[in-house]
Amino acid sequence: MANIGIFFGTDTGKTRKIAKLIHQKLGEAADAPVNINRTSLEAFLSYPVLLLGTPTLGDGQLPGIEAGCEAPSWLEFADELAGADLKGKIVALFGLGDQQGYPDNFASGLKPLYDVMTDLGARVVGDWPSDGYEFNASAALQEDRFVGLVLDQDNQHDLTEQRLDNWLAQIKSTIL
Repeated sequence: MANIGIFFGTDTGKTRKIAKLIHQKLGEAADAPVNINRTSLEAFLSYPVLLLGTPTLGDGQLPGIEAGCEAPSWLEFADELAGADLKGKIVALFGLGDQQGYPDNFASGLKPLYDVMTDLGARVVGDWPSDGYEFNASAALQEDRFVGLVLDQDNQHDLTEQRLDNWLAQIKSTIL
């Protein structure tokens, strides 16, 4: 087992593709990505480093049955995590959003995931600058930085590879 676990929630498959790309770039340092609805709490907690991905649904929700997804996802897993102790865990978040289609809550799904992780004691690393995006508001902003890497596969897919490489370079010394 590698030290890094990559877990994702998805509704359309785009977040899964990014998780697979991250895995390719990290190589043997990370285990293969796992959909959050296909893991156990025990397996999730077994990793000292967690890379967690989520899309943003509707008005900034995490994916899950309540958000209109066909399968359980982060909403349901967050309930399973309640009471878990994540002290000592390093977490880096990546999220997908659509800045043109949802400019008033761009990538806001990262915020509830961030809140769950920090509330349980995890150390979240890998915040990301908001410059280079055009949107009105995002719950995922803390001052002028997102709480994790934000990718817009709908409008800026041509920037994904470079943003991903830069983000991984930024967090590499912390996660490896």
